[in-house]
Amino acid sequence: MSRANSVTEQLTRAGQAIEHDSFSIIDAEAGPHAYEPMQWPIVRRMIHANADFEFNGLTAFHPQAVAAGVSAILAGGTPVVADVEMICSGLSRPRLAHFGMRAHQFISDADVIADAHAQDTTRAVQAMRKAHRLGLLRGAIVGIGNAPTALIELVRLIREEGARPALVVGMPVGFVAAAESKALMATVHEVPWIVIRGRKGGSTLVVAALHALLALAESRQRASA
Repeated sequence: MSRANSVTEQLTRAGQAIEHDSFSIIDAEAGPHAYEPMQWPIVRRMIHANADFEFNGLTAFHPQAVAAGVSAILAGGTPVVADVEMICSGLSRPRLAHFGMRAHQFISDADVIADAHAQDTTRAVQAMRKAHRLGLLRGAIVGIGNAPTALIELVRLIREEGARPALVVGMPVGFVAAAESKALMATVHEVPWIVIRGRKGGSTLVVAALHALLALAESRQRASA
């Protein structure tokens, strides 16, 4: 019986061939790197998402990040909490459904907008607070690709209010507090994380990282079947 992934691969042989050839090109052009065998597929898929080889080096991992992410996925039903709708739209619903997972975001909810106005904060801050109030952060995989304030607030929730996601994929892009928010996340010891150092990032990269984790989880699942 084939051990190839069937859920987290492209749906056609032609699509699979293109993706695998792309990965081979990335491996060849990247050359030697410092990432562990379970970390490199994540970095490689991020490079594949935008053809930027600087992520070979800019991407940093908490020592337990990959293991925590894969375990959370295999546990089944783990929520994905995102800062923006773009991440939810970019994630493959069939791949999430295979593990009983759903993606959530609250950035445009009326109560989030009202609270942001009332408290003179950003919608992203209030969206993270709402996810915490709803109990969605506990054991979740949190993906932040757009809003540095969401990542900063998440660190506060972890340190001051006991929020305990299974994994944080913190990759907000931008010029105001983006680099600083990721550097702050990288000081967190209580929760595993994957971050991109510096200004670069974006929702596309969060989606790529999460798809890579889903593929790693399916490989583990099939190996143990």
